[in-house]
Amino acid sequence: MRFGFSILIAALLLAACERHDAPALDQQLYIWQRQWTPAHDAALRDSRESFSTLRVLALQAFPNDGWHRARIDAPLLKHDGRPLIAVIRLDGQLKGLDQAQVTAQILQVVVDWQTQGLTLSGVEIDHDAGNARLPDYIEFLTHLRSALPASLPLSITALPAWLGSPQLPTLLATVDSSVLQVHAVSDPRRGLFDPEQARRWADDWGKVSRKPFYLALPAYGVALLPDAGGAPVVESEVPVERDGQRRELLADPLQLSTLAKALREDPPAHLAGLIWFRLPLPNDRRAWSLTTLRAVARGDALSSRLGLTFSEYDGLYDIHLANPGNLDAAWPAQLRVKARGCEGADALAGYSLQQSADLLTFTRLRDGRFPAGGQRAIGWARCAFIDQGGSHVDP
Repeated sequence: MRFGFSILIAALLLAACERHDAPALDQQLYIWQRQWTPAHDAALRDSRESFSTLRVLALQAFPNDGWHRARIDAPLLKHDGRPLIAVIRLDGQLKGLDQAQVTAQILQVVVDWQTQGLTLSGVEIDHDAGNARLPDYIEFLTHLRSALPASLPLSITALPAWLGSPQLPTLLATVDSSVLQVHAVSDPRRGLFDPEQARRWADDWGKVSRKPFYLALPAYGVALLPDAGGAPVVESEVPVERDGQRRELLADPLQLSTLAKALREDPPAHLAGLIWFRLPLPNDRRAWSLTTLRAVARGDALSSRLGLTFSEYDGLYDIHLANPGNLDAAWPAQLRVKARGCEGADALAGYSLQQSADLLTFTRLRDGRFPAGGQRAIGWARCAFIDQGGSHVDP
C-alpha cells in the first residue's frame, strides 16, 4: 500500500511540473514587400514548416505621399493557408491620425482581402507615436477597436520608449496583443541590435503587459549614409538616391540565436512568441537567407562551411565557391588553388586573380555576403592539372 501511495504522489508531482512548463514560443514572420513577385511562391513554400503565422504589409500612410496599398498575391496567400494578420503602417511623422479617414482605409483593406477569399486572423497597427502623442493614439485605437468586427483581434507594434510613459497600461488595455520592436538604429555606434538591451526591454514589457505580447526580431541589415548635417540616413529595403560611403549594419544570426534560446528557456511574463523581420527573397541583399533564418528560428546549431568546387571539361575548369552550411558568411578575403600548366585563367566579378607557376590566388575586391546553401562562380582556369584537395579559403 505504501508503494502504491508513493507512485501516486510521484505521478501528481510530475503532472504539476508538466502544467507549469512554459509553452514553446510561437515563431511568426513579417512579409514586408510592397510589390509581390513570383519569388514569393518559393519563399512562402520554404518557410511554411518553420513559421506559424504571416504578418503581411497591407497598407502604408506617409506624410507627403498619401496612402499606398501593398500589391499582394491573394491566391498565393490563400493557397498557403497559414493565419494572416494585415499590417497597417502609419508613418510616425504623420501630423495626426484622422480617425474617420484612417479607420475607413483599414476597414476597406479588411473587406478587400475577404473579397479575395482571404480569412484574416487579425489587424496590426504599426505607428511610431512619440510618448507625448500616446493619449491621442489611445483614442484612435479605441475608435478603431469599436469599428472592427469584435471577432477580429487588434494588435499594435510597440516601442521600448513607451516603457517610460504612464499611458502604457491604458494603451495596452485597448488592444488584444502587442509586438515589441527591439531593433532600430538609435545609435550607430551600438549597431542595429543590442541583444542584452532587447532582453531587458522584453522583461520590463512583461511586467507592464497583462496581455500576450510578441518580440519583433531582426533578420536583416541596413546601410547608413551621412546627410548634409552629418546625421545618419538609413537605407534598408528601398535604395536611397544619395552619394556617400555606406556603412553596413547587419543583425548577427549568432547573437539572435543565443537570445532566442534564452527566451525559450526563460521567457518573460506574457511573451507569446517571436516575429522575424522579414521574409527574404533571393534578391534581398540586406536580409538573411531563408536557410539561416529558419535555422535560427528552430534553434539549430549554426555553421558556415565555405569551400571551393570545380567542374572540368576538356581541361577547362569552372571554379565555384559554395557554402553548404546553414549560416550566411562574408565573402572570403582570399582563395588559393594549387594548379600546374595553366594556359589561361581569370577571376569573375568581386575578385581579382594573381597567377604564379603553381598557384592561383583570388583576392576579394569588395565586401559581400554569401548565403547559406548558396554557390557562385568566382573564376575559371585552363590548366593541365588542378589539385582540388589543395585549395584553401581564407575568411
